[in-house]
Amino acid sequence: MKIALIVGAGPGISAAFGEALVADGYQVALASRDVRKLSPLATRISAKAFMVDASSPASLVRLFNEVDGALGEPEVVLFNPSPRIRGDLLTLDMEASAAAIQTTPIGALVTAQEAARRMLPKCRGSIFFTGATAGIKGFARSSVFAMGKFAVRGLAQSLARELGPQGIHVVHFVIDGGVVQGSEALDVLSPRAIARSYMAALAQPSGAWSWELELRSHTEPF
Repeated sequence: MKIALIVGAGPGISAAFGEALVADGYQVALASRDVRKLSPLATRISAKAFMVDASSPASLVRLFNEVDGALGEPEVVLFNPSPRIRGDLLTLDMEASAAAIQTTPIGALVTAQEAARRMLPKCRGSIFFTGATAGIKGFARSSVFAMGKFAVRGLAQSLARELGPQGIHVVHFVIDGGVVQGSEALDVLSPRAIARSYMAALAQPSGAWSWELELRSHTEPF
């Protein structure tokens, strides 16, 4: 049985990706801080819910061990968390900012390390990161979010070069636009459309892997 783990699961991109994975024959583990809120989603898409604090390396290590015991070692792992701290430089709350940075790049690093521990002996697996426009260019009053997303992009690029030759596909997805669940508007991104791109990356042959995919509405003026 194929196993997938989504860290930072919720009702948007991660839910759509989880649903697509289940349809493709995966057993899916969904992990978030509030397992009670996550349980209805897990039931709806036939996945299993787990609790994790993505800002805590120990909690992330424990999550992987719990998934190993309940389902098996994951061969697909998506890291999705990204706390948004907004504000002028002089008014930023440094405690909240530090917590956000701990969650995004450090959480991504620990998740990648635990995923690779399980994938490298088998010489196969996929590690995905959900990125954002803020990981490519910074915006005013969004410095903390940009710091986290820039770091995750650098991590993904480095790991693609390190792990790719050993059979591990690392992909960073730049979500360049607003994501609106259930919307049919052409100027926004839908979670299900994004999930289809994630699945397409998962199906890429190893002779032509992408390390990064930039996703945007086709109606956006470039």
